[in-house]
Amino acid sequence: MQTPAVRAALANISRICPAFLPRQVLREGSRHILVAGTIGRAPVVAKCLAPQALRGPQSEQLVERFHHEIAVYRAFVRHRPPVRLPRLVAADQDRCVLVLERVPGRPAARERHPVNAPTPGEVRAVLGAVRTLNLWRPPTDVFGKPLDYQLEVARYHSVGQLTDRDAGDLRQLLHGLAHVPWQLCHGDALLGNLLLAPSGPVLVDWEEAGWYLPGYDLAVLWSVLSGDSAARRQISQLAQSGGTLARDAFLVNLVTVLMREIRLHDVPGAGEEQRIMIRRLYDDAALARRAVRAAVGTR
Repeated sequence: MQTPAVRAALANISRICPAFLPRQVLREGSRHILVAGTIGRAPVVAKCLAPQALRGPQSEQLVERFHHEIAVYRAFVRHRPPVRLPRLVAADQDRCVLVLERVPGRPAARERHPVNAPTPGEVRAVLGAVRTLNLWRPPTDVFGKPLDYQLEVARYHSVGQLTDRDAGDLRQLLHGLAHVPWQLCHGDALLGNLLLAPSGPVLVDWEEAGWYLPGYDLAVLWSVLSGDSAARRQISQLAQSGGTLARDAFLVNLVTVLMREIRLHDVPGAGEEQRIMIRRLYDDAALARRAVRAAVGTR
């Protein structure tokens, strides 16, 4: 049985792709609806903003991010990135509908914080794809700076997640990074947004793409690979291979990402599994803050 939300999404999809034949609802969430189907013989996936998302308190922000993702895919038609991503088939900005090629493959992980990490070979492939993207300088003005680092530090300081000293240390590192060139990042490089296809990793969900301090995508991957110390070592080595400033940028990103993860997951009513993950996040955040303190000490 189709829900009213799915029926509304299918009506919007058929307006821009009359030949779209739905096969399977892949996801019906509070924010997005994903429907797999075909256009002729070509397998496609349609991504729509869920009707309840348009009525919620974050509707303006969600619409803006969806529009940005459409703009990114359109920019990638003109300026092909050096990483694999689904080909754009059609898009409707007014109705927030995106129709993309359906790439054969499976997500590198199903959960945000996977209990079972990908294999070492898969981790290497994922890191290779992310680094290739990060080193690319696209000739387009589509990408902005989604993150205001000073504002993030102030926010986490104001709610007590960062102490006065933590906030001071981070501001000191940010001051030293004032002239560092920013890096193009996916912005949400979770393992669930990386499909492992026969041809190699495929990056999906580009809503957060933009310019960040170097190492942001690596910080996201480090934060979710808590069960894989070898992968974390690899990520830290990659992040620091660019020298002291690259290390400092990675540490600022890491603290920012871990603070967000704690806010996202440390909520009332968490089950035992989630409580274990929350404890890990607090341990990781303490480790990252100590590394920031040490980095400030070497200044």
